[in-house]
Amino acid sequence: MIVRLNEIGVKTVFDRFDEQKSHCGFGLEGTCCTLCNIGPCNISPRSPLGACGADGDIVVARNILRWMAAGVAAHGARGREVLLALKAAANGEAPIAIRGEAKVRAVAASFGMDTEGRSVEELADAVVDILLEDLSRAVPAAHRTLEALAPPERVALWRSLDILPIGAYHEVFEALHRTGVGTDGDRDSLLRHLLRCGLAFAWSSSLGTALAMDMLYGPPRRDRIGTNVGAIDTDYVNIALHGHSPVMPTALLGAAEEEELVALAKANGAKGIRFYGICCSGLSALYRHGGVSPLANAVGAELVLGTGALDLWVADVQDVYPSIMDVASCFHTKVVTTSESCRLPGAIHIGFDHHHSNLGEIDVLARRIVRLAVDNFPLRKAANVCVPQFSAEAEIGFSVENTTAAFGGGAGLVDALRRGDIRGIVNMVGCNNPKVMYEKTTTDVADALLAENVLILTNGCASFPLLKLGYCLPEAADKAGERLARTLREHALPPVLHMGECLDNARASALFRALADLSGAPLPSMPFAYSSPEWSNEKGVGAALGFRLLGISSFHCIPPPIGGSAAVSRFFYEESGPILGAVMVVDQDPKALAAKIVADIDRRRAAVGWAV
Repeated sequence: MIVRLNEIGVKTVFDRFDEQKSHCGFGLEGTCCTLCNIGPCNISPRSPLGACGADGDIVVARNILRWMAAGVAAHGARGREVLLALKAAANGEAPIAIRGEAKVRAVAASFGMDTEGRSVEELADAVVDILLEDLSRAVPAAHRTLEALAPPERVALWRSLDILPIGAYHEVFEALHRTGVGTDGDRDSLLRHLLRCGLAFAWSSSLGTALAMDMLYGPPRRDRIGTNVGAIDTDYVNIALHGHSPVMPTALLGAAEEEELVALAKANGAKGIRFYGICCSGLSALYRHGGVSPLANAVGAELVLGTGALDLWVADVQDVYPSIMDVASCFHTKVVTTSESCRLPGAIHIGFDHHHSNLGEIDVLARRIVRLAVDNFPLRKAANVCVPQFSAEAEIGFSVENTTAAFGGGAGLVDALRRGDIRGIVNMVGCNNPKVMYEKTTTDVADALLAENVLILTNGCASFPLLKLGYCLPEAADKAGERLARTLREHALPPVLHMGECLDNARASALFRALADLSGAPLPSMPFAYSSPEWSNEKGVGAALGFRLLGISSFHCIPPPIGGSAAVSRFFYEESGPILGAVMVVDQDPKALAAKIVADIDRRRAAVGWAV
């Protein structure tokens, strides 16, 4: 598709990335300060202090803290939309069914609620209030989600470090305040707040959202699906779901099943209506509803648009590049935005207002959007359509419950770890980045880990190459080392277990916690790791830090912009080890990175007393 778009003169992220070279060294090192209008100030050996006197340590710490805060806001904002939808459903204010009754009751019980004799709507409303309070709390109080669900020994550590968050909103508010002109000039204080924001990210923005989605839409279901661009069927009205909020995409899937719209599609010459996933909206809808073929992550979105076979591109929030409009204009594809947070010039906007006061009209909005796609189908020009016939099947829908069930219970999985049949488990996630070989960096790390008998969990954008290249099939067991392959065949499992969208990191961390509890070992001693080889988004800072705060090290092929401060770099790469039990590790060579992951896993196996 890159060749195809080059031939017809359509630029992609890869072209624009090349045009940006060489990148600003101050930006790469984190030493450019733009926080006031005296600057910008660039910190260097020639000018080691900004106009205000801030040195490189302060500037780098401020900048990475602002990235961290942006990540908390990003996941938290789309989480808030799901929580508002769940609350509206519970109160009968929106035509949305609560499908995850068992999850509602389980979460309510974890918060100490008496669930006996109470309706799912009543319980859901009460749980939502707790999650919203943890998200938006301003008056200091206990963060109830963290206190109820985090490992007690980690909570004790975080309390001793004075990094327990008040609420996600407040910690973002405070991060922007601290990094403002003439406020926090202490590097260590800034880094302490980075950790506090990391907890807000993990336990509100990420876990709170994941809980809300499972309560509203139900838990994942294992299924076998088609993926890659060859899954696009040109005989159908084709709709792409791009972004990160599942609320509108789920309604669209329901609307597309209505007889009237299906009949209109057929009257226009189509066989029906189909959906395709770009980034996480499609994955989330697929996990709960089915009927979505995941095609690409954010970096690959333009390549899917370039097939000319999409009649409508529905964008909600995050990882929706402005260039989508430029590529769509070369074809018949219409673009619809559905969130006030994500507007694109030239797109049709049909969505929720700023106050979400029209959540009750979600079905009406969904029908309007699907109707646009149906009406646009006849305008598709066959000469503009190019769908490479590369497709694959993948098995998706893994959760803590069905993963442990495959081993006859969690104890069976712990036994496989203890014996070394599964040497360790890695959560491989993250965005993608043209600074490295697109998607191949991820698969290179995966290949090296599997060969060393390391089981991989994946979700989000990094999962797309693993889906498309067959890693998520039981038949791919031969990609693994002998002991892991034998275990996979015995339990009919793929070597890479697909667990959902990007914030379903919460699923992996929950599995890690469950296995640690069953083994009787502290979580930081377990042979687990987190890896986002190609990360690029601000959210990636928080996702990796969330795992390090649990004592699980993070591994990457691309460094964060902190190289301009030896002190901040030491904190990330070395000094957080004795404090948190985990560090960030960066190696641009995927094979070398995988070797470091395996070495870390072996060190942890030795610490817990398991054979290496």
